[in-house]
Amino acid sequence: MLFDAQIHDFLMWLPWVRARKEQASLRAVVEQRRRMLSPEEVASESAHIIEQIEQMSAFRDAKVVMMYYPVHNEVDLRPLLTKYAGQKTFVLPVTHRHSMEVRPYDGEDMMKKGRLGVPEPQTLTYNGPIDLMLIPGVVFDMHCHRIGRGGGYYDKFLSKHPYAKKIGVCYSFQMKKHSIPHTWRDHKMDRVVTPQRTIGS
Repeated sequence: MLFDAQIHDFLMWLPWVRARKEQASLRAVVEQRRRMLSPEEVASESAHIIEQIEQMSAFRDAKVVMMYYPVHNEVDLRPLLTKYAGQKTFVLPVTHRHSMEVRPYDGEDMMKKGRLGVPEPQTLTYNGPIDLMLIPGVVFDMHCHRIGRGGGYYDKFLSKHPYAKKIGVCYSFQMKKHSIPHTWRDHKMDRVVTPQRTIGS
């Protein structure tokens, strides 16, 4: 019986390993292309995405919005931080060795690079409800599956906030028409916004 259980666990483990390898390969190709974008392209494409987000009732009605600080030419949503300062509470990720928390954004003066080299708020931890999450990713598909940076921080954090609206953001070349490899640990987005369109409900 013990041997049968071990065989079962091994067979369940193989697809997970295969999916992770496929994700890593796809991530490397797409991330390299993203890093080649010019500052002008990043600004222009990000502005189109911001326009779509601002039109969403999920954003307009949200009191607490989780965002992120862009690195390596990720979609730049920072204009929202200044435009809606005082109207909404924005919280940004802070990563630890095996986990992630969020802290309120309180201006650039309160930002400091964290353990992964990403600027993080130096404010107190926020433990309250989050209405809307604007989430970066390296690759998405038409079913709103997401491949992130590979650390698993977001997926662990998202499991703790099942009722928050989850919106992924990416450039058009990061959106794949075919289904991307994913596992049971990978959280789907409710929507994905590209410069040209919004996918999902």
